[in-house]
Amino acid sequence: MTGRLAFVESPVQLLNVLEWAHARGRGPAPAAAPAPAPPAGADRAPGPDAARASAPVPDSGTGPGTGSAPASGPGTASAPASGPGTAPAASAPEPGQGRDAVPAASDDLAIVVLSPSDPMSRGQLRRMAQLARDEGFDVHWQEARAGRGALVRTLRELGGPLRAAERVIVGDPFSRYVQLLLTLFGPRHVTVVDDGTATMEFAAQLAGGERLVRWHRKGDLGPRELLLAPVTSLARRRLAPGPHRTVEIFTSLPVQAPPGTEVTENAYAWTRARFGPPALTGGADLVGTSLVETGVVDAEHYLRVVGQLARTHGATRYFAHRRETPEKLHRIAVETGLQVVRPELPLELIARRGPVGATIVSFPSTVVHTLPLALAGTGVKVAVCEIAPEWLKATASPRAQGFLAGVVGTASGADRLTPRGGSAADRLEFG
Repeated sequence: MTGRLAFVESPVQLLNVLEWAHARGRGPAPAAAPAPAPPAGADRAPGPDAARASAPVPDSGTGPGTGSAPASGPGTASAPASGPGTAPAASAPEPGQGRDAVPAASDDLAIVVLSPSDPMSRGQLRRMAQLARDEGFDVHWQEARAGRGALVRTLRELGGPLRAAERVIVGDPFSRYVQLLLTLFGPRHVTVVDDGTATMEFAAQLAGGERLVRWHRKGDLGPRELLLAPVTSLARRRLAPGPHRTVEIFTSLPVQAPPGTEVTENAYAWTRARFGPPALTGGADLVGTSLVETGVVDAEHYLRVVGQLARTHGATRYFAHRRETPEKLHRIAVETGLQVVRPELPLELIARRGPVGATIVSFPSTVVHTLPLALAGTGVKVAVCEIAPEWLKATASPRAQGFLAGVVGTASGADRLTPRGGSAADRLEFG
C-alpha cells in the first residue's frame, strides 16, 4: 500500500497538512475571485478592517455548545466572513460521517478530522475542512468525542484505513487519541506537522529518549497518566525512527533533528500562493494567548500587559486564541476598549487575506515564527512580547519560563519586546 492518512484535531494541524501536501507537489487550486460586497444592511463588524475576520459558528455536530460564543462587551466582532477560501455555513451537513464514508488509504492523501469538543475549534475546523475539500482532498469528519461509545466506534472505523496506510501524518504527538490509534498499528512512515510550539518540545523529548509530556504540564504522574503510561510508551516508540520506520518533522520552527529523523521546512508556500497579499490598516493588531487558561500566566498580569501593549502600539483589535474563555475576553474588551475578534480560520490565513495591521504584536506562540513566513514581502512587522518571570503563576510548570524564553529567542523574523525597569507589567520596550 502507498496510501497516506492524516489525523488532525485542530485548525492549525489541518493547515499544516495542506502545507505538507503542497510541499510534496500538490499545487493550490486557482485562487477564488474576490467576494462581492455584502448587501446593504448586512450585519458587519465595527470598522472595515474586521469585516472578514470573525464569525459566530453554528455547530451541527455533537459536543458542548452550539457555536463560537464570541466574547461579549464593547468591540466584539461577530460579522459573517467573506473572501477567498471562506467555507459555507458550518451548519451544513458534514459529508464523510459514518463507517462507510471513512476514506480508504489510496495513492493520495486522506484526512481524518478527530473532532474536538470545543465549539470554537470545531467551527474553525469545519471551515478548514471545506478549504481542504476545495483543494481536492478527501476529508472525513469523525465525531471522536461524541459521548459514550465514541472511542470504540472511532477505533473500529479507523482501524482498517490505519493498517492500510503506508504513511501516517499527525499534528499532535502528545494527543492521547493519536497515541491510542498508533497502538493499533505501527506505520512504516510517520510525519509530524506543527500544532504550535509543542513541536519543539516533541523534538527535544524524542532526541533525549524522554516520555512525551506537554511543556506546560508538571512532571508528576497523576492517576490518569499512570493508567495511560503503557499507551504513551508504545506510541512514543511508534513515533520514533527505527529499522522499519522513518520519521519526518515538517515544521516552521527551529528544531534540531533528533537522530534518525528528517526535518523539513514549512515555508507556508501554499498560504502565500492561495491568499493575499493583504491590505494594511496602518495600525496594530494584538494576538492573544491561552497561557492564562493553561495555568502558566497570572490573569491580572496578563490583562494589565494587554492594556499596556494596546496603548503603546495604538492597537485596536485583539485576535483571540480559540481556547481563551469568554469571561477573560469580555474583560479585555471592557477594560481596554480593544475589539475582540474570534478568527474563523488560523491566524496565518486571516492575516494573509487581510486587512491586517502594519504591526502585529503577539505573546510567545507559534505565530511569532509562522506569521513572518506567511506575510513575507507584505511589509507587516511582527513583534513578540517576552514573558517576565513575575507574570507566571506559582503553580506553573518549572519548565515554563525556559520554554517560553526559547520560543522568543528563536523567533528570528520577529522584533522583541522586553520588560525593562520598574514593574514588568508597566513598561514594555523594543529590545
